[in-house]
Amino acid sequence: SAAAIASIFGWMNLFARGLGGFFSDKANARSGMRGRLWVQSVILACEGALILVFSNTGTMGGAIAVMVAFSLFVQAAEGSSYGIVPYIDPACTGSISGIVGAGGNVGAVGFGLGFRQLPYREAFAIMGCTIIVSSVTGVLVYIKGHSGMLWGSEDAKQQYQTQQTATESQLEDQQGEDASQARSKTNESIETDPESDRSDGAIESYEA
Repeated sequence: SAAAIASIFGWMNLFARGLGGFFSDKANARSGMRGRLWVQSVILACEGALILVFSNTGTMGGAIAVMVAFSLFVQAAEGSSYGIVPYIDPACTGSISGIVGAGGNVGAVGFGLGFRQLPYREAFAIMGCTIIVSSVTGVLVYIKGHSGMLWGSEDAKQQYQTQQTATESQLEDQQGEDASQARSKTNESIETDPESDRSDGAIESYEA
């Protein structure tokens, strides 16, 4: 029974993460980056508050109901986080995504130690308060060319320049890969051609 109840948390991933991204996209269409940041902060605040409620729930049925609710916000917060990631530095989206994912693992380890050393209720209380505080830090987030939660405006020119830089970087990487593959195929054809009278020295000269 415990395993079945715990699995509810994982099952929420089937739609809740996408739901967070959906609301982030809708807010972006309406208010730009400011909308994404507000969605992120509101979801995190609700998540933290529900964890505090969960830690003080006295019945099994109530605990399951609250767990389903805060699980929904946990997964939605992940979706809304990755709605912001591509705007930070378009040329390095993959690296930034990796850092964001690694940060989640660090948090899991930290709170895991908390549950090991503290009573469950106290550990949940610390977790909930930490998440609520993190939701407030959204006001400090500023991405170049985009508005913040409380100030700034969308700069279409800066966004265009950033996107152009990212596109040029991607094209340069692709051209480098294509040239490397072409050299590799040429060398292979020279080495495997039975009628070729090229010597190893000629191959080395070509490579140089």
